[in-house]
Amino acid sequence: MNYVDPMHHARQTQLVAVLETVCESLELTPAQFELAKERYEGVGAYLARSNIPILRSLAIYLQGSTALGTTVKPVGANEHDVDLVAHIPDPDIEIAPAGLKGTIGDCLKSNGHYAPLLEEMPRCWRLNYANEFHMDITPSIPNPECRLGGELVPDKKLKMWKTSNPKGYKRLFEERAKLAPVIRHQTSLKRDAAQDSVEPYPKAGGFKGILRRAVQIAKRHRDVLFIDHIDVAPLSVIITTLLSRSYEWCVANRQYDNELELLLDVIRHMPDTIEMRRIDGHDQWSIWNETTAGENFAEKWNRMPERAEAFFSWHCRLLSDLTDLDVVRGVDRLSDRLKSLFGPRPATAAIDALTTRISNARNDGSLRVAPAIGLSVGETPISTPVRANTFFGSGS
Repeated sequence: MNYVDPMHHARQTQLVAVLETVCESLELTPAQFELAKERYEGVGAYLARSNIPILRSLAIYLQGSTALGTTVKPVGANEHDVDLVAHIPDPDIEIAPAGLKGTIGDCLKSNGHYAPLLEEMPRCWRLNYANEFHMDITPSIPNPECRLGGELVPDKKLKMWKTSNPKGYKRLFEERAKLAPVIRHQTSLKRDAAQDSVEPYPKAGGFKGILRRAVQIAKRHRDVLFIDHIDVAPLSVIITTLLSRSYEWCVANRQYDNELELLLDVIRHMPDTIEMRRIDGHDQWSIWNETTAGENFAEKWNRMPERAEAFFSWHCRLLSDLTDLDVVRGVDRLSDRLKSLFGPRPATAAIDALTTRISNARNDGSLRVAPAIGLSVGETPISTPVRANTFFGSGS
């Protein structure tokens, strides 16, 4: 049986609660969520009611971080993104990528409300709601060669269909997120709850489990670190894919004393499934989409090697920064560290929540102090009660 230092364990428990609050602060507010839901349903209904023959069977559904429950507010801005798929399940005729994309664009342009908001992107149409969010609508058709229910999406630059599988990707992610780790000493972070339906807009709020929190923490850390170099920032789909694979492996092969240990181990093993081959003197990277054939999330790394370098450099920094949180002493220093990693707003929210818990615990007599921990809520084997007038937050 492994010995667990109760004081260190208590400190890690506190850090889990702090990181949980950071993640909660990064999510959409209830008002933002409801507005996005309303706009998503509205554009879907408009396209589906179109009298354009090929759009009559169109189905609209979410993809990306909104569908997965891993949204992160952008740094220094209020706008977030909502990614949609406009899927034609059974086109009667063979259609070119530009043809379907153009048809959907023409339909949106014919609407006086959507036309001023519309912007064409390489694979999608974007509706820009100023100071709110932008909504990306990607056309797709079935991929007859994919046995996993994959789809084909347009690539404007290559003028061809490219493989994808948003529904299959979401399904695999959710299966992995439901996996229950073996935690020998359970802390306060709640586990993920199963989602029964694929199509409805996901419910807001609530704890989301280690995997989703790991994705949010990693994405926010990336956003802050690459604020001035977004052209080489690791893609969200790469971060999400590697973390979900790592989480599955860690849960199947390891046991942990608490969720913080698991979180760090999941991040540590992120690069394990990246494939690299040396071809004609050049590194060729692959991070394959497991839910369809032919989609390489790392394809840009092969054209721009600086992207691969940026990923590995960022990964080392992420792991180091999160590990170092465990040795920070004093609330003021912890606050400064969180601000440097995640930005002022999430850090302030986390520290405010921590000080509120400590204040409440002080008032009801459950605040304890132990060597090498500092103030903590609840009992530890070697601790003494803190008097009601003890000063908290000196940063010492």
